Amino acid sequence: MIIMIAAAAENNALGKDNKIIWHLPNDYKRFRLLTSGHHIIMGRKTFESLGKPLPNRKHIIITNQENYQAQDCIIVNSMEKALDACPANEDSYIIGGGEIYSLGMPFAEKLEITRVHESFDGDAYFPEIDNIKWNLENSVFNAKDDRHNYDYTYNTYIKK
Repeated sequence: MIIMIAAAAENNALGKDNKIIWHLPNDYKRFRLLTSGHHIIMGRKTFESLGKPLPNRKHIIITNQENYQAQDCIIVNSMEKALDACPANEDSYIIGGGEIYSLGMPFAEKLEITRVHESFDGDAYFPEIDNIKWNLENSVFNAKDDRHNYDYTYNTYIKK
C-alpha cells in the first residue's frame, strides 16, 4: 500500500525554510513507529533537511539533479520510478515535501495526517484532501500539554 504521512497545519502548511514549524514529540514517535522497516519516498530537500538517513528504513530520493548521490539510498527522477523501487507487497510511505506530496497524491491509497490545530506562514503546503475521493476512517484528538504547544489530531484517510 502507498501511504502518505505528514503533519500539516489547519491551512495545510508543512514547513518553512526546509524546517518543520512546530515541535510535537509524540508525532515524531508515531512517524518512527509507522515508517520503521519500510521504504520511504522523499524529495531531495526533505532528505537533506534530515541530515542523515533515518535508521531502519530504505530511502528513495526523487531529484532532478543529475549525478545526485546519497549513501545507501535509491535515487530516482520521478514518482513513478520511486514507486517502482518499492516492494509491491509491502507498505511504502511518501514523507514529503510539498511538491512530492502533490506528485504522490494520485498514487496514494492511504493518508496518515497529523492535523496541527493552528495556521502558520509556510513555504511548503500539503495538497487539499478531496472528501469526494477520501474517507476519514479514524481520528484521535490530542490536547496541547507541557511538551506539545498545539492541539493536534491524528487522521487516517482511505481512498474511496
